Amino acid sequence: MDISYDHYRTFYYVAKHKSFTRAAEMLYSNQPNVTRSIKLLEQALGCVLFERTNKGARLTSDGEALFEHIAVAFEHIQAGEEVVALKRSLQNGLVSLGASEIALRCYLLPILAAYHRQYPGVRIKILNVSTPQALKMLGSGLVDLAIVTTPLDTQNRFYETRLHEFREVPVCGRAFAEKLGDEQPCSMSCLAEYPIISLGYGTSTYEYYARLFSQRGIRFAPDIEAATADQILPLVAHNLGIGFVPEAFLKDAVCDTVHTIALKEPIPPRCITLVRSRDRSLPLPAKELVRMIQKK
Repeated sequence: MDISYDHYRTFYYVAKHKSFTRAAEMLYSNQPNVTRSIKLLEQALGCVLFERTNKGARLTSDGEALFEHIAVAFEHIQAGEEVVALKRSLQNGLVSLGASEIALRCYLLPILAAYHRQYPGVRIKILNVSTPQALKMLGSGLVDLAIVTTPLDTQNRFYETRLHEFREVPVCGRAFAEKLGDEQPCSMSCLAEYPIISLGYGTSTYEYYARLFSQRGIRFAPDIEAATADQILPLVAHNLGIGFVPEAFLKDAVCDTVHTIALKEPIPPRCITLVRSRDRSLPLPAKELVRMIQKK
């Protein structure tokens, strides 16, 4: 049959949205044109494709049979168009993200390196901020994506995808390791007797440890609040207190200046999470980055 692609395209949108009016909006057309296109398609096929109801347009059995095949074909066409557009748009453009330092170091950096190698024309704007700050920026539209650490309270405003689980361990310098001595493995209450180094109030890490200590009936009162996670190991190495860092951070630590403290109960794992807006669609460079992030 020699039937116009435009008729099938119109059919797809009416069937998908169950509405002639909504299909007209999606096609940047008007309802009479949509109705005319569907009637011409029905005449060419010799069947009725839709039933009009108070709730919109409902497919007939013939319409359902046709839609089953048309939907697959049309979505393949859309995918092909997007691939071509993706290649064109990824010659330049910008992707912006808010990321916590732990998310960057423990998960994201190798992905960003691979993305930059594959799409060198796309600029990557990284705002290295705390989890609450990243979520605030995402909500305001200042970044395309947020890659952050739990705990996080999105109040169902965003899409969340958990990417990677990581564990943190308590660490100390040589002087505190000697003081702890035979007390290891020790309890959280034992650690609380020593100076504590933590990220500052208002970060997800501070909230996490405040909750963890509280669950054990211990007050969480850090003696030093570091501005970034990177500052904790140098402070610990200089015997200013006991800190908590992801295990991955210890790969670069100098073994004779930073010591891991054995705990009676390991610290529960946390997660690195990808957060996206429910209200805004992503530009193609950001979509491609999301694909690479989730593929890892």
